[in-house]
Amino acid sequence: MKKLMFLLVFAGFSFGAFAQEVKTNEVPTLKHKVVTNGFWDNWFVGFGGDFISNFSSQEIGVSGSPFASERYSWGGSVTLGKWATPSVGVRAKVGFGWGRQINSAEADFMGPDYMWDNDLTNPKFSQLNVSLQPLFNLHNIFAGYKPRVWNTILYASVGCRINFVTDDSSPMVGLGWLNVFNVSDRFHFNVDLYADMGHNDLDGNSAVTATGMGACDLQLGASVGFGVNLGKVGWDNAPDVDAIMAMNKAQLDALNASLAEQQEENARMQAIIKNHKCPEAKQVTEIIASKASVFFNIGKSKVASKKDLVNVQELVKCAKGKTIVVTGYADSKTGTASYNQTLSEKRAQAVADELVKMGVSRDKIEVVGKGGVEELSPISYNRRVVVSLK
Repeated sequence: MKKLMFLLVFAGFSFGAFAQEVKTNEVPTLKHKVVTNGFWDNWFVGFGGDFISNFSSQEIGVSGSPFASERYSWGGSVTLGKWATPSVGVRAKVGFGWGRQINSAEADFMGPDYMWDNDLTNPKFSQLNVSLQPLFNLHNIFAGYKPRVWNTILYASVGCRINFVTDDSSPMVGLGWLNVFNVSDRFHFNVDLYADMGHNDLDGNSAVTATGMGACDLQLGASVGFGVNLGKVGWDNAPDVDAIMAMNKAQLDALNASLAEQQEENARMQAIIKNHKCPEAKQVTEIIASKASVFFNIGKSKVASKKDLVNVQELVKCAKGKTIVVTGYADSKTGTASYNQTLSEKRAQAVADELVKMGVSRDKIEVVGKGGVEELSPISYNRRVVVSLK
């Protein structure tokens, strides 16, 4: 009897130590997979001051340097965007300021609100640029997601430029290179280099086409500014279910081996008692496990590993006509309450179907869905079904 008590105490201590180790150790995660955040997470807004250099299809004999006084002007920009994943996002940009109309090599030309010739300094014109830009974070694409101080991002843009002097608008396309430097989770600075190209009347002058730029006008730009991150910032790496299950199996195998040793010792002691003809000695024939757990991947109702069903099979052998209660759970960190309730019920039903395959009558199975919970740590351990005897 003393050996039996020692065995039960040892089993309880071992399970407690195992739970503590799982809680404190780092949970294995997948490098290139993350848990999807909600719609309002990972938004950002940005503000910048822009240096703009203009290249016109009408120019001849003007310095090709983007810093030539005939070319550059100043402006600003406002952006609003969202990261759908750590690697891919989209932002809308509104740029405002001034452009320059490079002098034509031809003679006089009259526009609706201005005129110029070879001897007149090229005029400025106010402009508004509106564009949509898909973003591609190269750091996260090639090196996997993790919080970084510096992120380099390539993007394309498509939009429209409005010339307020001529009241003309012109479609434009472009490419850009955005560098983001994170000061904290909420604030970042950015340096943005871009090139936008449009039709030859992008600057309001389409009267002459020279050979240099063909039928296109071009604006090169550099923007320096800051941004603010909105909503939840960043992503949680998806847990590596296979690695977690392997870790749990190793722990359980070690525990089972230790329990087997204790059972052998208990059998030896029982034999000694029997040989001494102790009439009061009672032999413990079996220790029945009362619960078994089956784990699931995030958002899934399919059993992640068939190995979990081995423990369920052993529990079925001990049922002996008892009602088997199948209780499904989801983690409360992911999804809405109604979604998690449905998911927990689907998980419980999936395990109930497995019990039927094992020969259990459906009228001996009670299926319960508990919805999203946060009972265990790490949170991924709450994506489970618990099978117990009633």
